[in-house]
Amino acid sequence: MTANIAKKTATEGVGFSSDAILAKVNPVHMPRKTLVDNNRDYRWITQKICGIVEEKTPRWWWSCFLVALFVASFTAVGLTYLVSTGVGVWGLRSPTNWGWAIVNFVFWIGIGHAGTLISAILCLLKQEWRTAINRPAEAMTIFAVMCAGIFPVFHIGRFWYCWWMIPLPNANGIWTNFRSPLEWDVFAVTTYFTVSLLFWYMGMIPDLATLRDRAQKIWRKYFYGILAMGWRSSVRNWSNYEMAYLMLAGLSTPLVLSVHTVVSFDFAVSVLPGWHTTIFPPYFVAGAIFSGFGMVLTLMIPLRAIYGLHDLLTQYHIDNMCKVILATGSMVGYGYAMEFFIAWYGANAYEGFAFINRAFGQYSWAYWIMLTCNVFSPQLFWFSKIRQNITLVFIISLVVNVGMWFERFVIIVTSLANDFLPSSWGYYTPTVVDIFTFFGTFGLFGAMFLLFIRFLPMMAIAEIKAVIPRGDPHYYETKSHK
Repeated sequence: MTANIAKKTATEGVGFSSDAILAKVNPVHMPRKTLVDNNRDYRWITQKICGIVEEKTPRWWWSCFLVALFVASFTAVGLTYLVSTGVGVWGLRSPTNWGWAIVNFVFWIGIGHAGTLISAILCLLKQEWRTAINRPAEAMTIFAVMCAGIFPVFHIGRFWYCWWMIPLPNANGIWTNFRSPLEWDVFAVTTYFTVSLLFWYMGMIPDLATLRDRAQKIWRKYFYGILAMGWRSSVRNWSNYEMAYLMLAGLSTPLVLSVHTVVSFDFAVSVLPGWHTTIFPPYFVAGAIFSGFGMVLTLMIPLRAIYGLHDLLTQYHIDNMCKVILATGSMVGYGYAMEFFIAWYGANAYEGFAFINRAFGQYSWAYWIMLTCNVFSPQLFWFSKIRQNITLVFIISLVVNVGMWFERFVIIVTSLANDFLPSSWGYYTPTVVDIFTFFGTFGLFGAMFLLFIRFLPMMAIAEIKAVIPRGDPHYYETKSHK
C-alpha cells in the first residue's frame, strides 16, 4: 500500500501538497529536510515533461508540421483522384489484385503493435523501463492504426459502401460474411483501436491534471481541466485508476497476440502457395513487435536529442529496446528459414516453386533487401558498442522499418504475381497514385504525432517518478540507517 501511495504522491500540482501527503505516508521517517529534498527530486521531472507543452512553440516544430501537412496532402490528392476515377488508377492487374494498399495496411498495423506491448504486457510483467517510452508508443499505436484504416476502406472501390461491413440490421437484409477473414479484420482492428485509445487516454489523466494546475492561461485551464475529468489525486482517484489501468492492461494483452494473428489469417486461410502456412500467426506477431520497436526508436531518438531527455530516456532504455529488436528480428529470421523448410518438407511442387521464386525470381531484389534489413542488420545489436552508438541505433531502426515494409511486399506481391497459370503471370508495378497515397500517410502520421508532443504530456510523469530510487517508500529508511 505504501508503495502505491508513494507513487501517487509523487505528482505535484494535482490538487494536494506533496509535503502534506508524504508526511501522512510515513511521518516517522520523513523529517522536514527529507520532504524538501523529496520535492526537489521530483520537481525536475514535472518541469522537464510539462515544459515541453508549456514553452513557446519552437520554429523547428512549425517547420516539421508544415512539411508533414504538405506530405499528408499527397494522400488526400491520391484518394480524391482514386474515388473520382476508380481503382484502375492503382497498379492492380490480374493476377495481382492485392498490391500496395494491402501491403501498406499490414505495415501500419504492425507499426502499431509496440505501443500495446509496451503498455500492457510489460506493465503486467512489472518492467520499470517501459515508463519512459510507453506514452509515445501508445500514441504511435493510435496514429498508425488510423493510417492503416485508410487502405482497406478505399480498396473496396466504392468506399461509401464500407458501412456494409458493419452488421447493422436493415430493411435490405444486407449482412456481412462472417466467414471472410477481411471481416475478421474489421472486428479485430476496431477493437484494438478502441482499447488502445482508452488505455492511452486513461494513462494521461493524472498528467493532464498536472498541466491543468500549472496552466497560466484560461484556455489551457479549461482545455486540460475537461480532459482531466475532475482528477484531484485523492486516494480514491488513484485506487480506481490503478484498478482500471490493470484491467485494461489485462484486456490489451491478448489483443497484442490476436490482432496481427487475425491479419495473418487474411493470407494463411487461403490455398495460395506462399500464403497457406500455419507459421504465419506467430511469425506476423513477432514481425509486428519488431517493426513497432524500430519505429519507437526512430521517433524517440530525435526527440531525446531535441528536448534533452537524456535523464529520462537513458542508455538503459535504448539498450533494452535494441535487445527486443534483436530477439524479435531473430524470430523473424527463423520464420523465413522455416518457410523454406516447410515448403521442402511438404513436397508440394507449387509451394516449393513459390519460395524459390521469391529468392531467385523476378522479385529477388525485394527478397534480399528484406533479408538484409530484417535478419542481418539487427544482429549488430549483439555488440554493446553498437547499442551505445545512438547514431547507429537510429540508422538500424530506419533500416528495420524499410525491411518490414519489403517483407509485406514480398509476401503479398510475389505470391500473387506468379500463380498456378504461367499464362497469366505478370509483373506488378505501382502507379504514381499508389506511391502518393502511401507516402502521404507518413505525413499524416507525422502531423498527428507532432500535435501529440506539442499539446499532451509526452511521457508518463507519475509513472516515471514511481520507478526512480526515491519513489521507493523504503528509500529514506535505508538512507537514514546508513
